[in-house]
Order: sequence, then C-alpha cells, then structure tokens
Amino acid sequence: MATVDHNAAALGIPLRVLMESSGNAVARRVQELTDPADSVALVCGRGNNGGDALVAARFLDDREVTVYLLGRPESITTDIARANWEALEQVESGIRTVADSRAFALDDPDLVVDAMLGTGITGDLREPEASVARAINDAAASVLAVDVPSGVDADSGAAEADSVGADHVVTFHDLKPGIADHPDVTVADIGIPAAAEELVGPGDVEVLGAGGSQKGESGRTYVIGGGPYTGAPALAGGASLSAGADLAFVACPESVFDPIAGYSEDLIVQPYGDGADGADHLTPEQVPDLVDVAERHDDVVVLGPGLGRHPETEAAARQFLAEFSGTAVVDADALALVPEVETDATLVLTPNRSELAELGGPDVDDLAAHTDEIRDLAADLGHTVLAKGPHDVITDGERVRRCRAGTPGMTVGGTGDTLAGVVAALLARAEPFEAACVGSYVNGRAAELLDRGAGLRATELQETIPVALQGGDDE
Repeated sequence: MATVDHNAAALGIPLRVLMESSGNAVARRVQELTDPADSVALVCGRGNNGGDALVAARFLDDREVTVYLLGRPESITTDIARANWEALEQVESGIRTVADSRAFALDDPDLVVDAMLGTGITGDLREPEASVARAINDAAASVLAVDVPSGVDADSGAAEADSVGADHVVTFHDLKPGIADHPDVTVADIGIPAAAEELVGPGDVEVLGAGGSQKGESGRTYVIGGGPYTGAPALAGGASLSAGADLAFVACPESVFDPIAGYSEDLIVQPYGDGADGADHLTPEQVPDLVDVAERHDDVVVLGPGLGRHPETEAAARQFLAEFSGTAVVDADALALVPEVETDATLVLTPNRSELAELGGPDVDDLAAHTDEIRDLAADLGHTVLAKGPHDVITDGERVRRCRAGTPGMTVGGTGDTLAGVVAALLARAEPFEAACVGSYVNGRAAELLDRGAGLRATELQETIPVALQGGDDE
C-alpha cells in the first residue's frame, strides 16, 4: 500500500486527496454503524492512519464526536495529518491530546474508532498505543478499526497480546491478507487508479530503500563478459556500483584486460586464461573457476555483456548456466542460450526486442500489447523476464508490471548494459521480480534526470542512477 500510495501521487493524485477519500470512507462506515446523536470516540495516532480519522471527524457533525490525539500536535509525523489536525483546531471541534497514556479513559462512547497504527507497523505495541489499546478493549463500545486493527500484522494476521479487538474494519483500495478472515471488513474505493499498481513508479523504489548501511550488506556483482566488446562489461559493473553494490568484479579475457581496467579505477578486473595462445574469448576450460568464485563469494553474476558468439564462448556460457546455482542477470549474447539449458540458478533475463524473439517471445514493437505472451514465456522458461522497449514489461510468469520511465535517447548503445548492472545490484537485497521492476524504473529515471534528448550517453547514467534510486531528482 505504501508503494501504491506513492505511485498514485506520481500519477497526479496527491496523498492529501487519498486521505480525504479515506476519511470520507471512515465517516460513511461510522454513520452506518451509529445513529445521529450517538457518541463516537476517534482515537488517532500521529501518522497518516490517524490522519484518516481526523478527516472523518469533519464529516460527522451530526454525531457527538471526541477526537483523541496520542501525543502532542507537534509530534504528528506527516504534513497532511498535521494539516487536518489544525483544521479541527480552527473549528474548535471536540479534540483532546493524550499526554499520559496510563491515565487514558473513554467517556462511555457508542463507538470507538481505532486509528492508531496502519498497515506498515508490526511487532509489539509500544506506549502510548499499548495502554490505549487495553483501554479500548476494556470499553463496552463497539470498535471500528481504520485499515487494520492496531497490533495486527496486515500481511500475516498475527495479533500481538495488546492488539485492538475490532468488531469492524474499514480498509482501503484492497483487502489486506492479514484481515481476510475478519468477520466484518469493508473495502473502500478511495480513487487509486489501476495504473498505480500496474506501472512501476517511485513508490516501488521508496519501499525497496537505498540499500545496506554497512560495508558488505549490499553484495558483490561479478560481470562475466568482454572479448569482442569491452565497453559493455565495464558499463554493467559501473552501473552496479552506482546502484549500491559494494564491489564490482569483471571477469574477461586476458587480451582485453587493459582496456576494461582502464575505463574505471572502481572496477576490479580479473583476467581469465593465460593469454599465451592469444585467446580473446571465453572458453569452457575457464568455467569451473568462474563458477567457484561466484558461488564461494555469493556474487550476483551478470552474464553476457560483450561476450560475443564464438562457438567456444556459447559452449562455455551453456556450461556456466548448467553448473551455476546462484543468482544471475543474463543479458546480450548469453540470452539465446537460456532455453537450451537446465539450470538451478535464479535468473533475470533482460532481452531487447530481437533477443526476446530469439527466446521464443513476440517479435513486436509494442510490448505492452503483448504482456500475456511475455508472461507465458517467463512461465515456460521458469525465470523472470524484463523485456526492454519503449515501455518495459516485467514478469515472473505470474505477476506482470510495466515501466514507462525513460527517454527516446535510451536507444543509444550501452543503456541495456547499465540496466543489467542496476538489476544485479538490487538482487543483493530484493527478490528477482522486485529487483527487475525497480531496476527498470531506476535506469529509465536516471535517463530522465539527465534530460539529454538525443545526446544521451550510457556512461552518464552512472551519475544519476544513485539519485533515481533515492527517489529524488537533480533540481
């Protein structure tokens, strides 16, 4: 729901509008459960869950309403909730602040509205909520919970010892799994468009977060590429660092070690083969060592950038996929080999239009019109597919999302390599479908932030990827 709320805001529906709709839904349910002149106690936390009830109070002027704010007004955590509290102050509504939760008491209301905590809160209730929840449960009145009863996990339904025992629940947009078995749940439509769930947006990035805060928490990427092309593996490795990876290694033929190492001091370039025979491509002899390094260090592999299609290289890539059991992004020249190999690896495939067709998918410009076919392909392959186009399509064979972030300038070479690197970095802290969705958005948003038009260069994306991953901009 946090994702959906923020994506809706990005689509032009501000959170304050959603709160107004939510508050209206709460008021309507209160009116259904009470009679005019009945007394209603609205117990409000300091976040947006409480803000929903603060809105509701304005629409209940035919009831005897008392609003309890748990804490000082200056401790309200969001601007929109604070604005609704201030609106109640202006009209001198029946508002009270609860400074000492141990002394909290209700004035025998006909209905209590629990708006203390929302869907994002888990674990034991703390003060002041714990004491107030006990007081609510001890009251004789019926209880209506806003979104989920305070103390109940919205995902699992697990209820803490002091959780609110709500008789009724009004929840928003969709039924939360944790309250699916509750005997009285009203699901209110608050105007969130379907696109807020279908399109990947800043809400997805915000919920994923910006990565680990300590060295080693954001993983290592291991790019296996290079040979006929040297820029592609360097771009993938560099983009993974921009997206938060702690270290980026590039395994490449000895013959191209110097140019790849010369692109950036940040990359750790490791040549394979002795180079004595002039070998300039990946061969099967090198695969066991590559698999051993990747699995021993729990690296997220990027297989394919710049590899080329020498017969020995294709045999080596097949062998790597067959023997590797970790997590990998497969791109470029390695993609067409995936259907031929049985693998225990967890793969994210990042094909462009022609590569998607090679995999057995539709050969079309408008990927968004063929999402069912791409989903079926992902299901058949057993891997997550991030199909690149004017609008990317991401699917794990069940779920499907679209991403329209990006600019026409992204047709320049190398932006697919940066995408592979971004997804690899995100795989260190997210499951494949989520990493592919957020990676698609971050790579496209990084291009938007550059605002280069037709003059975009893939190397520039490494400067704006961190900004896009923070959900901000460069203004």
